[in-house]
Amino acid sequence: MNNKEMRAVYCDTLIELAEADDRIMVVEADLMKANGTMRFKERFPGRAVDVGVAEANLVGVASGLSAAGKIPFAATFGCFASRRAFDQFFLSANYARLNVKLVGTDPGISAAFNGGTHMPFEDVGLMRMIPSLTIFEPADPVSLKALVKESAARYGCSYMRLHRKPIAALYREDETFSLGKGKLLADGGDVTIIAMGAIMVPEALKAKEALAEEGISAAVIDMHTVKPLDEELVLSYAKKTGAIVTAENHQTAGGLGSAVATYLATVHPTRMAMVGIHDEFGQVGTQNWLQQHYRLTSDEITAQAKGLLSK
Repeated sequence: MNNKEMRAVYCDTLIELAEADDRIMVVEADLMKANGTMRFKERFPGRAVDVGVAEANLVGVASGLSAAGKIPFAATFGCFASRRAFDQFFLSANYARLNVKLVGTDPGISAAFNGGTHMPFEDVGLMRMIPSLTIFEPADPVSLKALVKESAARYGCSYMRLHRKPIAALYREDETFSLGKGKLLADGGDVTIIAMGAIMVPEALKAKEALAEEGISAAVIDMHTVKPLDEELVLSYAKKTGAIVTAENHQTAGGLGSAVATYLATVHPTRMAMVGIHDEFGQVGTQNWLQQHYRLTSDEITAQAKGLLSK
């Protein structure tokens, strides 16, 4: 699975699920080519619905399919899945206690040339306000396949942030995952780096190596599920290291950093720093340029970790 397109893995996984379960359906808003689900439509033409450029209707149709007993995976750009269709997802899917699997593609800076209007830095913050919703962001093709399967097997609404581009595998293909349970990628005793997503988890691992060269032992956690947060894992490493750096391709307000800080403030106040977007809008640029501009880098994680330890 090295450097396999995430959208291809997403489609392959849905096809595999659909072959075993006739309730699996795909709902798209004129983005089947962009989201890589054309092969699903070719394989199951009667189980793929394109509603056109109408994201609120995307959620409405998916909710209707769920009410009829189907398991719909409804996908569109993350900016539209969250900002544009929020009320429909809140009421028609979640308030109604249905089983809609909403997918927001191109999270954060991965929107790149689609620019500031299409760059969701706030989708997780919005979705965290919906009661009982599961929110997750796979960091690689292996975790993507596993977490999509688990989402399909669990009744209830979910929101997944999906990178479409090729991503290198971080895990062995036989690795197991569970929604709501973070993965410890590397142990350490001085500082804990809690990262989320295909951009920031690799940067966290790079930062661990840089810190090790300076004699600092860093633990790295892939917190693929931000809601429900793996509170047990967070608390155990807050107690072990006493210093936590969160790293996310999202606004720190409302995102992973906010979730970790809110929890720890009530049970075990801990020194923290947050690497992410700090009260800014998106803009046009290459992903590499945007990553440097917003300081979503291993260098920034390293600097924040050292800053915490110097206090």
